[in-house]
Amino acid sequence: MGAVVYQVYLRSFCDSDGDGQGDFGGLMSKLDYIAGLGVDAIWLSPIHPSPNRDWGYDVSDYEGVHPDYGTLADFNALVAAAHARGLKIILDEVLAHTSDEHAWFAASREGDGQTRDWPKKDW
Repeated sequence: MGAVVYQVYLRSFCDSDGDGQGDFGGLMSKLDYIAGLGVDAIWLSPIHPSPNRDWGYDVSDYEGVHPDYGTLADFNALVAAAHARGLKIILDEVLAHTSDEHAWFAASREGDGQTRDWPKKDW
């Protein structure tokens, strides 16, 4: 048995607040339409904070959402609204493609560069 998945690149999908960028509110406003297509799930391209040098795949914080899209509460409301319509939400998580602005990389640069025993030097 399979499933039909509808992919959304949130930044260009639907803008709910007039700033020219798609957001959680915009996607939420289209859930009835998407559900009406008969899909089983919505696959979201990366939604985490990112400097956007790689269209959001260069994640700088895996625990948050990009402020351009809304808040974590907005995302949770989207998930609840999607589930109420029988839709699953799939997040595109590429854990091996982390931004150099992520805390892991910042910690690796904290040493003086000369200290061989800096515990995070090889992060």
